[in-house]
Amino acid sequence: MNEKSHLNHLLLLIIATICLSTSGPLGKFIDMPTPVIIWWRSIIATILLFLFCIYKGINLKIKTKKDRLTFFIAGLLMGGHWIFYFYALKLSNVAIGMISLFTFPVIIALLEPVFSKVKLDPIHIVLGIMVLLGIYILAPDFNLESNQLQGVLFGILSALCYALRILMLKDHITNYSGIMLMFYQVLILTVVLAPILFFMDTSNIKTQYPYVLLLAIVTTTIGHTMFVNSLQYFKASTASIIGSTQPIFGIIIAFFFLNELPSPNTFIGGSLILATVIIESVRSNKS
Repeated sequence: MNEKSHLNHLLLLIIATICLSTSGPLGKFIDMPTPVIIWWRSIIATILLFLFCIYKGINLKIKTKKDRLTFFIAGLLMGGHWIFYFYALKLSNVAIGMISLFTFPVIIALLEPVFSKVKLDPIHIVLGIMVLLGIYILAPDFNLESNQLQGVLFGILSALCYALRILMLKDHITNYSGIMLMFYQVLILTVVLAPILFFMDTSNIKTQYPYVLLLAIVTTTIGHTMFVNSLQYFKASTASIIGSTQPIFGIIIAFFFLNELPSPNTFIGGSLILATVIIESVRSNKS
């Protein structure tokens, strides 16, 4: 890959990261119940990803019954990840919600020995302690009635769902297209969440649909598709390091469009958590 081509692919990866980072400000801004937002996000993404798979000739056949069960559980975990994340954003702010979510790389490192024959690396315990310290700085007042603490806890629950989903799908990415995996997950989520339309208020979609479309198209379809495609040209660790800038982009977008300015504690705690992401990404690259 020549220098010009490398720069083009790098630019596309950064654009993908910016697209993904819009999830925080949009999740905070859209004025509808969280499960309703996620359903609309899922059904629009399902339609767009299906059309993309047909256009690209991506095979949608699932090979075994075991894989079907895995995809179904992965879809539920993605639903948990999105719903807990949006609750984190609405209870606290964009900075805390996004930074709490980015505890997921360390959670993956700590849980990976449970899913595979990989041994627990002592450095992961150190990184885990750094994350806990960062979380403590983010929410020093451990009062369960505090919206800030609730936001952090929901963010960590979202990160746990995300980590479990990645660990479950890790061995399937070589057998199936990443776009196809994403399609089935949003399809499953669309079906599972459909009943909420009968007992939750969906009337605000009349005024909120432009922002829901942005969430489904820019964040979910374009952002995820471009990020997965970037793995053809970059190591997963490189993509992870660049992807870890999502909270930074999200905080900048929230500052200009939502007038949210993070507190000094958020900057300090967030820096510690994001440092663990970068350290783990660099280490995985070397190994």
